[in-house]
Amino acid sequence: MTSPASGSARDLLRLDGTAETDRICEALGGQVRDVLKRRGLVLGLSGGIDSSVCAALAVRALGKERVIGLFMPEEDSSPDSLELGRAVADWLGIRSFLENVTPMLEGAGCYHRRDEAIRSVLPEYGPGYKSKLVLPPSSRSAYNIFSVVVESPEGVQKRARLTGEAYLAIVAATNFKQRVRKMMEYYYADRFNYAVLGTPNRLEYDQGFFVKNGDGSADVKPIAHLYKTQVYRLAEVLGVPEDIRRRPPTTDTYSLAQSQEEFYFALPYDKLDVCLYGLNHGMTAEAIAPLAGLTVEQVAFAYKDIRTKRTTTGYLHERPLLVDAVPLAT
Repeated sequence: MTSPASGSARDLLRLDGTAETDRICEALGGQVRDVLKRRGLVLGLSGGIDSSVCAALAVRALGKERVIGLFMPEEDSSPDSLELGRAVADWLGIRSFLENVTPMLEGAGCYHRRDEAIRSVLPEYGPGYKSKLVLPPSSRSAYNIFSVVVESPEGVQKRARLTGEAYLAIVAATNFKQRVRKMMEYYYADRFNYAVLGTPNRLEYDQGFFVKNGDGSADVKPIAHLYKTQVYRLAEVLGVPEDIRRRPPTTDTYSLAQSQEEFYFALPYDKLDVCLYGLNHGMTAEAIAPLAGLTVEQVAFAYKDIRTKRTTTGYLHERPLLVDAVPLAT
């Protein structure tokens, strides 16, 4: 069971899932064999829709014997992520490896650095507490100002607005998680002469919802052109288990449960997909509002936010800058 945009919005993002699956698999197989010249693909399995679809595409493109799935939990991970990730690997019949990355993150000071930043605004934060970062809903705020929500061991929650310094320190610390996991993916890629498969959908890729040299690093990104609504359509065609198709998208980065719109997008993916499509195709906020189920003011805010994120995260897509071009021999 999927959660696509409804009504006319569904028509706006309509996709021939079977034809698109075949097209992606043909391209992916050729990229791995002929361009990258690698034997197979490795990817992290989070139990989410994007990694599950990518794993299924990889199996169709190369065969299950040439795909490796990695489970990389850490102390803040939801148990559901490992359980569902394993379900995907079992469903596809692929090799898989479990790597608990908590010790690596402890060694890098990930948790300590994060906790110190949280204590700069909530001094009582300590052992046994849980936390997450949240944005104000777009319907109630014209600005993206982050707050931290903490929960005491007794279950009492408290919220505080973050200073710019505290916010950056928390993000910098938690980015260790994506970078450590990517390092592990490339270990297995090197070990088996495989390429690394990245799993961003169009919304994430366009809006910079990834960590540079972390989950943003990969050799192939087969669904980066697809709106998330369309990824759900491919999941139906590929037969991704229903438990995964029904699971709400999460960041699975902080110890408190956190949706992607709480942390980054400020709107549910199906509504933001429609807004992104509308902006990409020159449609006015007035035309998109009824399709997205939003007010004109909310769509105008979404358009502004999309443009802002494109500007502020543009460097994530940049290759290392050189003073002079360095031609490579062919």
